[in-house]
Amino acid sequence: MEKEKKNFFVNLSFEKTSLPPFEDILVLGQDCPLGMNGVGQCIDLLVPDGYDRFEVEDEHVAAIIVNKNVLNRISQAKLIQVLEKKVFPFVGKKEIIRVDFSIRVSYDTFSIDD
Repeated sequence: MEKEKKNFFVNLSFEKTSLPPFEDILVLGQDCPLGMNGVGQCIDLLVPDGYDRFEVEDEHVAAIIVNKNVLNRISQAKLIQVLEKKVFPFVGKKEIIRVDFSIRVSYDTFSIDD
């Protein structure tokens, strides 16, 4: 009897990452398994004093974790207002959503007096 020959095919890809695996914002659903304190403590171990945590009042979202660099450019209230309109409606109660929040500053033409 002839032995059957097997072939294995593998697809492989990889990319560079960093810890924590997000840079700007995490949105935590109401029933997120780890909760704000659990996720926050994990992030604090990886990046001490790099992120702030805020509870929010929303039907689906319990809290957000925000890179302090983002908060240097936009107030907490304004940030939450943007997230409530653009992100929160799409968050499942058990999900953790990573949000890339890029801020670009531009000015209209202006003059400088001597």
